[in-house]
This record gives sequence, C-alpha cells and structure tokens, in this order.
Amino acid sequence: MNILKVKNIRKVYNPENKNTQVVALEDISFEVEKGEFVAIMGESGSGKSTLLNLIATLDSQTSGDIILAGENTKDKKDKDKARFRREKLGFVYQDFSLLNSLNNRDNIFLPLVLANTNYQEMEERIAPIARKLKIENLLDKFPYQVSGGQKQRIAVARAIITNPQLLLADEPTGALDSNSSMELLNIFEEINKSGQTILMVTHSTMAASRASRVLFIKDGKIFYDLYKGDMTRDEMYEKLVKSQMMILGGGKDFE
Repeated sequence: MNILKVKNIRKVYNPENKNTQVVALEDISFEVEKGEFVAIMGESGSGKSTLLNLIATLDSQTSGDIILAGENTKDKKDKDKARFRREKLGFVYQDFSLLNSLNNRDNIFLPLVLANTNYQEMEERIAPIARKLKIENLLDKFPYQVSGGQKQRIAVARAIITNPQLLLADEPTGALDSNSSMELLNIFEEINKSGQTILMVTHSTMAASRASRVLFIKDGKIFYDLYKGDMTRDEMYEKLVKSQMMILGGGKDFE
C-alpha cells in the first residue's frame, strides 16, 4: 500500500518569464510504500530539497500531483495545508528548529498544542517516546542546555508525537558529529522498524546506507533508484559509493 504518490512533478521558478525561469524539477514520479525508509540523494542544486518542500506542502509545484495518504495536496488552501501538515506529517530539520524560549517538553508538545490536544493525552503520548529516545532527563531542560545530538532527539520526539503518516527529514545529520549521527540513524532505523514511514534528504552516504531505498536526483530528474533488498549495510554503502561515481561520470550501468 503506497502512502505517497508523486506524479509527473514539474517545478519552475519564474515560469512567466522565459529569460529568467529556472526548471528545478522535471517529470518526477515515484511512490513510497507504507513502512518504507527512503533516502533522496543528489548534489547541491539537484532539486532534492525542493522536492521535499513540495511534498511538505511548504511550496507548490508548477504541474503534477502529490498524493499523500489518499489526499491530493495540489489544490489545498493555505489554512488547509497547515492543518494537513500538523495531522499527516512530522518534520526533522538539520538546524533542529527548537524554540529556546520553551523547555524541551513544551517543544515536543507544540504540534499537539496547535491541534488543541488536552494535557493528559499529551503526557500519555510523550512518556513512551521519551523512554524510547532516552530523553526523560532532558524534558525539563531548555534546548540551549543540551548537546546537538540531544536536540535532534528532542526534534524527533516532536516529529513523531503526532503519529504522522510520513516523517520528513532534511539533512538530519548535517549539524551532528559522527557519534551523534550514528545515534540518530539508529533511532531512525528503530522507529522505521516499528512502522514509521520515513523520507529523508541527505548528502551523507553513511546516512543513506540505512535506508531501504535510495533515489538519486540529478539536474532535477530522478536518475537512479536503488533498492537495498537483502544487502547488508556495508554492501549498501559500497553500492551507494559506486552509484555516486557512476552518476558523477554520467553513466547509467555499472557492476
């Protein structure tokens, strides 16, 4: 069962002016099955973050359809998009996007507060997540009092407390050291195994090797679609390195 269907997406900036228009994405089509962990890779400027923003309804495509959990997002009004994001999507960003004026508990509660969830239910939801992410002792601290890796675990807790249909992660290891990155990727694997669908944009080969599938974008188009299958993590890493070399070289076939 697919949770996300992207059909013939095209994104053009300044579409009315042929002299300045920029084609960011061209004829992008793919599906994500419920429970998949999909990574999107590509060089800077390839269009991967643009694609994530379209799926997140933070930007609008020039043409094509994005269907998430059976709903076409194209024609939704802004207020409906905001509600859709709260109810269907979870977000993890490179810069954490936590509010220093709120303690970590209230940062995690924020999407539930916006959805008018009662306090007892919020407390019931946070308890198992805090245990799973090992952040119980961080809840009453503020973001500026914890490390980068701990901030990202707080951000993951905020993203999954709404039980989202799809978790979107934009370069989630980009601001972390190697140890914190490994811890975060272990968390992603764990929540994916529990049934959470994840779509992650990353430039990190190590991060992408944790995914069950990797989409490579080049010049605004899907250039290659790699499935992990029964490969080990090390085998997937090696395959990704070879794939990147092939893409940079402009080829299409390799062993």
